Amino acid sequence: MSSHTIDELIADNGVRGRYVLVRSDLNVPLDGATVTDDGRVRASLPVISKLAEAGAKVIVMAHLGRPKGQVDAKYSIAPAANRLNELADFDVIVAEDVVGDSARQAAANLEEGSVLVLENVRFDARETSKDDAQRAEFAKELAALTGENGAYVNDAFGAVHRKHASVYDIASLLPSYQGDLVATEVKVLKTLTEAPKRPYVVVLGGSKVSDKLAVIDNLLGKADQLLIGGGMAFTFLKAQGHAIGGSLLEEDQIATCQEYLKRAEKLGCDIIVPSDVVVASKFGADAEHEVLAADKIEEASFGSNGLGLDIGPKSAELFASYITSANTVFWNGPMGVFEIPAFAEGTRTVAQALADSEAFSVVGGGDSAAAVRALGFSEDDFGHISTGGGASLEYLEGKTLPGVAALEG
Repeated sequence: MSSHTIDELIADNGVRGRYVLVRSDLNVPLDGATVTDDGRVRASLPVISKLAEAGAKVIVMAHLGRPKGQVDAKYSIAPAANRLNELADFDVIVAEDVVGDSARQAAANLEEGSVLVLENVRFDARETSKDDAQRAEFAKELAALTGENGAYVNDAFGAVHRKHASVYDIASLLPSYQGDLVATEVKVLKTLTEAPKRPYVVVLGGSKVSDKLAVIDNLLGKADQLLIGGGMAFTFLKAQGHAIGGSLLEEDQIATCQEYLKRAEKLGCDIIVPSDVVVASKFGADAEHEVLAADKIEEASFGSNGLGLDIGPKSAELFASYITSANTVFWNGPMGVFEIPAFAEGTRTVAQALADSEAFSVVGGGDSAAAVRALGFSEDDFGHISTGGGASLEYLEGKTLPGVAALEG
């Protein structure tokens, strides 16, 4: 059974004067109380706006960070909600709690076309509890905020891989609908997994190869090339027999990487690792650094314990050539420590290649999405920027996403 859409909710029954509980993704990075990247707030705005413009009384649920079931001011949803208020054409009210007196009173007083944002749902330990009964109890308290004729919309793709109360359990208590953001994400990922137009290139980066094992395993034989950058590349280089100095290494994954290299060869999928690396004397903006061949990392002028912090220019250009000749590209994970200018060029070159490419391109959320914005690219330069790094990876691993499954009933 396919999910019902938000347009069906508005067209079939109407939402004017009706409470609609929306799970959004407002999990934004903060510097104190300042939102440093509002991409997820902007992505959440269209569905909230659509409901408010239709006259709904909108109650938004969201999490921020990992407060571990405790009220912690540094994880307050207020900065993200305030940014939503700045971007919106409607009034945004922020509750001081999740399902307590403040939330109940604010919900009771909510007017048509206005929006209430509940405090961080993870301030309540029941949100993430492994105990089904505890999550169900919390979901009932959330649903009670909507009165007798409420509805639920899940528009938080970044959370659909979690079996949490506001994502999974709530869908069994209210008429439930798929938000436009979730619908778009699922459609895009189906294109990547079911019928990608070839050549199909997957670019993987980030720090740990262990974070990407399942997606590599599932994409071997489906992708034409897997381009490996970031910290995870050094475990692959070690698996090939290269010395990597003080670079990041997951020693317990060396054998797995060796197996993947052998499998890829048999399946006709090329795993491309860096041929050159930007090696630094230490981790820091003021570090000495130089470009070395991937098999010469320990021959740096500043010693044999240098750290590889970016793919080198030859590797970046090779990666770019694969990207620009592809018809489908999925990218998840930066190529280096892009936050430091000296180690950002690999990520910048990959991002520019995607921006220049005519391929169907997907930037897989998380650090990749943050990187393209931080490096000055427009979101319009890419076919699709996912709002859920973990969720998109789990979909590509072939896993069922609980939040999506719950909407299918």
